[in-house]
Amino acid sequence: MDEFNDKVALITGASGNVGSALARSFRKAGAKLALVDRHVDLLEEAFPDLVKVPECFLTSCADLTVKDDVDGVVADVFRHFGRIDVLVHTVGGFRAGTPLHETKLATLDFMLNLNAKTVFITNQAVIGTMMQQGSGKIINLAARAGLQGRANMAAYSASKAAVIRLTESAAAEVKAHGINVNCILPGTIDTPQNRQAMPDADFSRWVAPESLADVVLFLASEAARDIHGAAVPVYGRS
Repeated sequence: MDEFNDKVALITGASGNVGSALARSFRKAGAKLALVDRHVDLLEEAFPDLVKVPECFLTSCADLTVKDDVDGVVADVFRHFGRIDVLVHTVGGFRAGTPLHETKLATLDFMLNLNAKTVFITNQAVIGTMMQQGSGKIINLAARAGLQGRANMAAYSASKAAVIRLTESAAAEVKAHGINVNCILPGTIDTPQNRQAMPDADFSRWVAPESLADVVLFLASEAARDIHGAAVPVYGRS
């Protein structure tokens, strides 16, 4: 695939299971990479072969809940490459296990900040650049729980529902500028952490990070030019 030659893909949470699979897939497809993580040493450990590659830019540390941090990273990426063609936002987290009336307010704040606020800030940071280019692709990581509230995960479900609504709103606002904004809804992802947490599960039913990467590359491609504001389920058999 040579469609991504000379395209710049900015990936948040790049040292994580999903982020690293995305980085490898975009690089294989010819893209230049801007990799973002809160700790730059994690990026260097995850991608030792890319540290000194001119087509790959490992950014400085960034807290994606802080607008100034994100704006600074985006400015650095733009100075390095002169454009940003794709944003894939993978940063997020999960806290659940208590009913709403027993859930601490701090848990709600944490989930909304990590899962929703980071989407708002990162999308906002790149849209201006993409509008000037007249093109761009944004793919956010939501979750199946964002479609319907479930017992004992009110804060998590609400935060992922917010990701879907933010995606839809942004898509409606920028589609006339040649920008596509969509999100994916993974099922249970096959990661070492999930295997450790659920050792008796059938791992073959889960979604591999590489499978998610395939869907994201499609949404970032010209083939998805008419898809705006979609929440694409990638459930595997989970």
